[in-house]
Amino acid sequence: MEGTHTMPDPSAPPAPAVPPTPPVLLSALLARDDLGLRQIAGPVDAGTAVHWAHTSEMSDPYPYLLGGELLLTAGVHIPEAAGSGTYFDDYVSRIVAAGGAALGFGVAPVHDSVPRALVASCDSYGLPLIEVPPRTTFSGVARAVWQLMALARHTELRRVTEAQQALAAAASRPDPVHAVLRQLARRVSGRTVLYGPEGTEVAAAGRGPTPAALADLAAVVRPDATPSTAPTPGRFLRGAGNCATSHDEPEPAKAPPPLTPSPRTPPPTSATDTVNGTHLAAYTLTTGGNGFTLGVATPHRTPGDHTIASVAAVLLSLLTGERQIGTGAARTSALVRLLLGAEPQEAAPLLGPGTHWHVVHARPTDGTPRPEALAAASLGAALGSPLVDAHGDVVRVLVPADREISEQPGWTCGVSAPAEPHAWPVADVQAARALARARATRTALVRHGLPTTLAQLVPPDEATAHAEALLAPVTAAPGAAALTETLRTWLSLHGSWDRTAVALSVHRNTVRQRVARCATLLAADLDDPDVRMELWFALRDG
Repeated sequence: MEGTHTMPDPSAPPAPAVPPTPPVLLSALLARDDLGLRQIAGPVDAGTAVHWAHTSEMSDPYPYLLGGELLLTAGVHIPEAAGSGTYFDDYVSRIVAAGGAALGFGVAPVHDSVPRALVASCDSYGLPLIEVPPRTTFSGVARAVWQLMALARHTELRRVTEAQQALAAAASRPDPVHAVLRQLARRVSGRTVLYGPEGTEVAAAGRGPTPAALADLAAVVRPDATPSTAPTPGRFLRGAGNCATSHDEPEPAKAPPPLTPSPRTPPPTSATDTVNGTHLAAYTLTTGGNGFTLGVATPHRTPGDHTIASVAAVLLSLLTGERQIGTGAARTSALVRLLLGAEPQEAAPLLGPGTHWHVVHARPTDGTPRPEALAAASLGAALGSPLVDAHGDVVRVLVPADREISEQPGWTCGVSAPAEPHAWPVADVQAARALARARATRTALVRHGLPTTLAQLVPPDEATAHAEALLAPVTAAPGAAALTETLRTWLSLHGSWDRTAVALSVHRNTVRQRVARCATLLAADLDDPDVRMELWFALRDG
């Protein structure tokens, strides 16, 4: 379970060894009508948690407690003269020192009522005191604790499972980085932030502003974090895998110097903090890669939040990490060579072993005028290439030819024919034309070189309307079917009278008369190739 920890105090007892199950709220036990429990002393705190129930009749239970217990006793250990001395104060103080959550006192058979001195001691030391009625057995209380634990565990597992499914679905949507951040913010009821390698806020989701301390916490887990770039020493307790402190509690007296890593100490992979009641957590997305970090701020910490955030961190690592060909150093080297005048075919081997590449042009289907850099990078990751250029309203991606290019949700794409590096400029033009065809035909993906016609550039409903309007004089005339079929056949046979007559099984003069009749009705010169082309498209799609 998650928690908020202060700087260590060597004089303090060790932290409670709580079980790996969600704790039970004391208020939930008190609400059980079948138990009949009643709190008669100590602070009433809705957040008091019970990790287990333990029965003991020892006068000093301290050595047998781990912390977080609801300690149950029938008072067998209480001497007759206990009310006149310090027995109850000593007894309660030892329970508090051991980290006990509450004390349950069973009425009967030893005591007819809870001793007044015990009530006063519990009030004095701030320990909740619960009266257990005679009809309720201690084993029944313990069973109720485990029943509530099992219910809480089941609820937590179901919440985590549903969150995992929702986050995975978000990762497959258009603009997956933002989708995952939004889903995570919803699942933990907080603010989620993606920080870039330089520590700048790249994307965020959730209500409210981003706490300033969250960026400091993210700097602790950034892969390149060093003592010179980390926040002020002493603010965070850092370790190999976690980092935590509390701003809500005063610094303990005589605290040892804060722990700070040496320059060779690797940064933690996660960190937690609490600032002014807001719970903060940060996760590095890769252990030695691109420097992206995830920050989460929530008004309260719920069991399962850490697991849910960890799942989101893994998904974001895949969406922002080096999943593609080549290394960053090789790509940088290729860029430098091109800038210094090298030919593309000379620099291309640095990008991977392939000899042929596709150029992909893409635009968001929602009409976004300038796709964000993260959305462009996510598209490149989905296509399997880090070679992405987001310029204006078009994203261009250079993809190895051996990679399958499929439709991408949220994008309209045009794909060039495979091209060697020296032909990349030509492939770029091909991809641009393919994208234009895809947008005109409202198709998710069009590849250059596939059979297509100019008619496909016009949406079908618009083409039908245009054809009906253009051919209306012919379709409204007597013998419209014969006229239309003759005109279509004549155009398909390049205006040949004889072949049209053979195809229609009529005399050639009949063909001439029908075509002339169509020309008169349309008031058009059928010898004009532009007129013939427009009529052909209309007859095909009308």
